[in-house]
Amino acid sequence: MHHRLRRYRDGVRALILAGGSGTRLRPITHTSAKQLVPVANKPILFYGLESMSDAGIKQVGMIVGDTAAEIRAAVGDGSRWGLEVTYLPQEAPLGLAHCVLIARDFLGDDDFVMYLGDNLLRQSVREFVECFERARVRASHPTLDDDTADEAPSAQILLTPVPDPRQFGVAELDSRGQVVRLVEKPADPPSDLALVGVYLFDARIHQAVAAITPSPRGELEITDAIQWLIDHGHRVRSQLLEGWWIDTGKLTPLLEANRLVLEVLDARVDGEVDAASRIEGRVVIEEGAQVIGSTVRGPAIIGARTKVVDSFIGPFTAVDCDCEVVRTDLEHSVMWSNSSVRDGGRIVDSLIGRHVEVRRAAGQPVATRLMLGDHSQVELA
Repeated sequence: MHHRLRRYRDGVRALILAGGSGTRLRPITHTSAKQLVPVANKPILFYGLESMSDAGIKQVGMIVGDTAAEIRAAVGDGSRWGLEVTYLPQEAPLGLAHCVLIARDFLGDDDFVMYLGDNLLRQSVREFVECFERARVRASHPTLDDDTADEAPSAQILLTPVPDPRQFGVAELDSRGQVVRLVEKPADPPSDLALVGVYLFDARIHQAVAAITPSPRGELEITDAIQWLIDHGHRVRSQLLEGWWIDTGKLTPLLEANRLVLEVLDARVDGEVDAASRIEGRVVIEEGAQVIGSTVRGPAIIGARTKVVDSFIGPFTAVDCDCEVVRTDLEHSVMWSNSSVRDGGRIVDSLIGRHVEVRRAAGQPVATRLMLGDHSQVELA
């Protein structure tokens, strides 16, 4: 069975969705793709690429939109993850099923994982793929003592219980965990099981996406395509997510994602920490970083070549590379590369973008002076 699975895996591809404009994370995403927002100093998209590589997938199609140049510059040809990445431009955000439509030539007749590039999962994709493979192999090689022989599944979806399913696509299951109905943002949800942004399909999905029509919001919905499979007698499996899942397109979940990832960091100190400083708990100090007269209390990460002077970096904080934090308390926050905070007082629950300068006002009259772009948010103490 294991050998058969491994041989089967060679025919599994990945379709990663990295288009979309990230309107909910403005002003950050005016100048940066939302999939490249760093969590624990690593772009969200990279976690997905690592998960594909871990699952033994080699061929990845990357759907890109307006931020294509930035995604290409960050990901390259995918070789650092052992992947071969093919870029597939989507002219307009016309829905997840539309992504499958334009990826038809790349996907061929292979099975494929579809993965939303701005989602963050604790669970590896490997187990998700292996469950699908086992169900496919069982169906194609039934044994005499197997009384569960069934049609090979055409799709598999990942589900997780949520407090308010009205905000999500929701699945209704039968007693065996097969999907019988999908409803998008239902007023009266049939269950509390929301679709996580990971799907597995065989070639039958191409017939489904070609058959459906746009939803009222003008998009080809993947939920409609999966419902088409169900309505035409094809089997759709479900699997419950283990661990957390976060849609990182909003500020609060982004800080929460940072916290959850930091909690599983392996502590290491590759930079310089002087004798007057203290490192407490699970902390990563990257190579070239300097911590001087400061306390860093984990979980936290300090990026390469960053300088922390006479400061407190509190729990659940990620400071990216080439930053300066001077005489400032920074807690439960994310600070991106090439930014500086000097004499900042106590800063909490904050997201500080790239090339940002925060400093204490000097001279008279003492006043708060702001230069803020569109969609900025500031809370003054």
